[in-house]
Amino acid sequence: MAMELTGKLVKVLPEQTGQGRNGTWTKQQFVIETIDQFPKQVCLMAWGEKAGDLAQFAPGDTMKCAISIESREYNDRWYTDVRAWRIESAEGADQQPASAPAPRRSEPRAAADRPLTTFEEEDNGLPF
Repeated sequence: MAMELTGKLVKVLPEQTGQGRNGTWTKQQFVIETIDQFPKQVCLMAWGEKAGDLAQFAPGDTMKCAISIESREYNDRWYTDVRAWRIESAEGADQQPASAPAPRRSEPRAAADRPLTTFEEEDNGLPF
C-alpha cells in the first residue's frame, strides 16, 4: 500500500548520526503541514542518502513524500515511525485541494425551499 503526504515544509530538525553493527547511519527528521481543510503537522524521518535530499528544500516549500508507517514495541510501550522513502517537489500543489466549496445556485428556489413566513406587514387572511 503506497501512501503519500503533500504539504509545506515547516522545519528541518538537526541531523543525527550513529554507529550500528552495519556501519554508520544517518537520519534527519522534518515536519510538514498538510494542505487540507484542517491542516495537520506531521513529523517524518529520512534515513541515509534520503536525508541529503532535504537540503534542496527550504521552509515554506511544497513537497510530496511517499511514506511508510511502522510501529514497534519496547518495554510495553509502542513507538511509531513515519519514514519518507521518496521526497520530491510537489508541482502545482499550491492549489487548494479538491474539496472546494459547492458553487452557488443560480436557479430560483423551489417552493419547498421558500420560508413558510416572511415576517412582513401583509394581509395574510387571518382575522386577528
